[in-house]
Amino acid sequence: MIQARGLRKTFGEGASAFEAVKGIDLDVRRGEAFGFLGPNGAGKSSTMRMIAAVSPVSGGELSILGLDPATDGPAIRARLGVCPQEDTLDSELNVRDNLVIYARYFGISRSDARDRADELLELVNLTEKARAKVDDLSGGMKRRLTIARSLVNRPDLLLLDEPTTGLDPQARHVLWDQLFRLKQQGVTLVITTHYMDEAEQLCDRLVVMDKGVVAAEGSPADLIRQHSSREVAELRFGLGDGHDDTNPHETHAAGVAAYGDRVEVLPDRLLVYSADGDAVLEAVHGRGLRPVATLVRRSTLEDVFLRLTGRTLVD
Repeated sequence: MIQARGLRKTFGEGASAFEAVKGIDLDVRRGEAFGFLGPNGAGKSSTMRMIAAVSPVSGGELSILGLDPATDGPAIRARLGVCPQEDTLDSELNVRDNLVIYARYFGISRSDARDRADELLELVNLTEKARAKVDDLSGGMKRRLTIARSLVNRPDLLLLDEPTTGLDPQARHVLWDQLFRLKQQGVTLVITTHYMDEAEQLCDRLVVMDKGVVAAEGSPADLIRQHSSREVAELRFGLGDGHDDTNPHETHAAGVAAYGDRVEVLPDRLLVYSADGDAVLEAVHGRGLRPVATLVRRSTLEDVFLRLTGRTLVD
């Protein structure tokens, strides 16, 4: 569905040129959910715009649905569905008409557009809101309507940019279920998200991008196995009486390093990565250390993401 080799995107020219995407390779297979993870400025949005055939490729090769976006842009866009990060619904129209009129842009007849709108409203559980104004919908309903709108042309490839940003947990899970159903129907999904649990739930494979390159690629389980440990023991030590600026977690890091594969020092806790978190706690207590709080959890995609891209805030 998507094949990229040495894909590059550069903005500007000469000394002021900025390379946002620095020669990445990608393969997205039919029927899978493929994810892009990365901090701000990693190159995700630039890559998605090239895939959507709305931003020209600066270098390398890109094939979408077997077509070249440089020469077949309209044909590619006709077979894509795009769910942008921000809702761009028409507030002057009711819910159903948002779908009917959007369908007409694809040359769908009026009668077929009305039938398709009713079908999609049922898919996203908005049939009862068909005559409601967009402004009267909740945030979760607006996102579901935006996804429904992206499906009016029965796309082969659905691009979703941060599909659940700003939604409460209940609305997020409803959307996850609907996206999973779409994948079961054979729609190929390409997703960018900042939610690591969302990537673990939805994506068959994903890439972690950082500074314009692919830092890692694989299934969520493979990435956790390759770049983290099975479990993480979190240890919190008291911060003293306030007169000592020494971080107690830095003080204890060397002492617990032997009990795990890797130790990470944070301002408020120590993270000890190992195959057996309970064994780490037992060894720590056996050494006479007494953390004020402990937690053993499984490694997550967030651990992988932060290890590959760092914990420094990116503007």
